[in-house]
Amino acid sequence: MKLTKERIVDAGMATFAETGYHGLSMRQVAERLDAHAGSLYYHVRGKEELLALMADRVCRHAYDAGSAALAALPPEATWREAIDAQATALRRSLKQHPGGALLLADSPSALSPGGLSLMERLLKTLLDAGVPAEHCGIAADTLLSHVTGFVLQEQTEPQAPTVTAETYADLCARFPLVMEQLPRLGQDEKFRRSVGLLCAGFETLTST
Repeated sequence: MKLTKERIVDAGMATFAETGYHGLSMRQVAERLDAHAGSLYYHVRGKEELLALMADRVCRHAYDAGSAALAALPPEATWREAIDAQATALRRSLKQHPGGALLLADSPSALSPGGLSLMERLLKTLLDAGVPAEHCGIAADTLLSHVTGFVLQEQTEPQAPTVTAETYADLCARFPLVMEQLPRLGQDEKFRRSVGLLCAGFETLTST
């Protein structure tokens, strides 16, 4: 098949999912495409540009998913519901891309159209909600960082170890507050509540 930038990004994302940022190399991507590493440089200047293209693809997919989620909201939806829709769509998109959260967390910062689109829409939502402009940047960055970190933990968190009844009872006695919370919330509910807490904090800024 003809070597294209899109195929290189496809191979880069598949390789990244297996190796992470530090393990990714143009040689590995070329091997996955059954091509010579040098031929990749006609389309992509190097690893840093490839990572930027990969991150941009994830962000563009997340933006499109967010657009669909926002369009599905009723006309009377609140700004907090709009924030939740965007955050939920981003989480879902990151989970659909193997290594997607790791990619956004480990890749160098880049002014990609996809990433800027996500931030631009989130900033507008916050501004329309009445959050002062001087706080919107930090608020939007905090939310995006939270979503990325949440998915990163979901994708890398090992299964809970099996413990004996005696050990479990001892842990409950030593760490009652932590142990009481562990079995109560699933990941979806935990995410929903965490975004709600962030929104509650943002809302306090609207009255200052």
